[in-house]
Amino acid sequence: MCGRFAVTTDPALLAAKIQALDESAAKVSDPAKDGGEQGSTLPSANYNVAPTTTISSVVRRHSEPGDEPTRRVRSMRWGLIPPWVKTTADGAPDTKGPLLINARAETLTTSPAFRGSAKSKRCLIPMDGWYEWRPNPAAEGKKATKTPFYMHAADDELLFMAGLWSTWRPRGASEATGEGAGASRDSLPLVSCTIITTESVGPLAGIHDRMPLTISAGDWDRWLDPDAPIDEGLLRGHGDLDRIVTREVSKLVNSIRNNGPELIEPADSESEGTLF
Repeated sequence: MCGRFAVTTDPALLAAKIQALDESAAKVSDPAKDGGEQGSTLPSANYNVAPTTTISSVVRRHSEPGDEPTRRVRSMRWGLIPPWVKTTADGAPDTKGPLLINARAETLTTSPAFRGSAKSKRCLIPMDGWYEWRPNPAAEGKKATKTPFYMHAADDELLFMAGLWSTWRPRGASEATGEGAGASRDSLPLVSCTIITTESVGPLAGIHDRMPLTISAGDWDRWLDPDAPIDEGLLRGHGDLDRIVTREVSKLVNSIRNNGPELIEPADSESEGTLF
């Protein structure tokens, strides 16, 4: 799975880097025509991104029907909320169930929670790297511990993970504005996303059996195309796997209260290794 990651690139710089429109700082009072704006200001660096955090994502959408879709950087809540989730008494989504932070590549086109988004609401989640914990054998009479590892690109450039997104609206809210009879400005659409995972391979499998599905730059637009069905071949691939290296890091990352560059520093000078 992918339950924690690091991203240090400002959304505006990200947009410039990948030739996208920066819509991450749009006002919540001005949602996109497709309901795709959350409008939260993001920190420029987060070394310990946890579920329910607002993160940057990349989508490809139309401005007008029939025009060429363009890349856009948007803010979304990490932890997908399907459109059919019920509305609570205070107008919020009912999130009593498990957090949908990950979607399995093998089942996302058939899963009720993800199949709608898989058709035309695919995104990319940019990150510097992600964390996983490798179980250690338990010593006699002691509780087993886990060792944290950080997976990242050898050149320290961004990785782009396959994801899905969804727009949730309170019951009675209008699709165009998120407001309906009795709806308040707090009733605006909630845009959320999930990271797709696949089976780990090579040395990564010795750390965790699942890993995020990476999408290489040449396949970004094919993955994001809102007018084309999902490319099953990309779901079976491993994208930028050859760029990824791993290293053991400090147990500071175990607590989401900790957040700083020290979280991604090697636990010792000999702990980093390549996958291949």
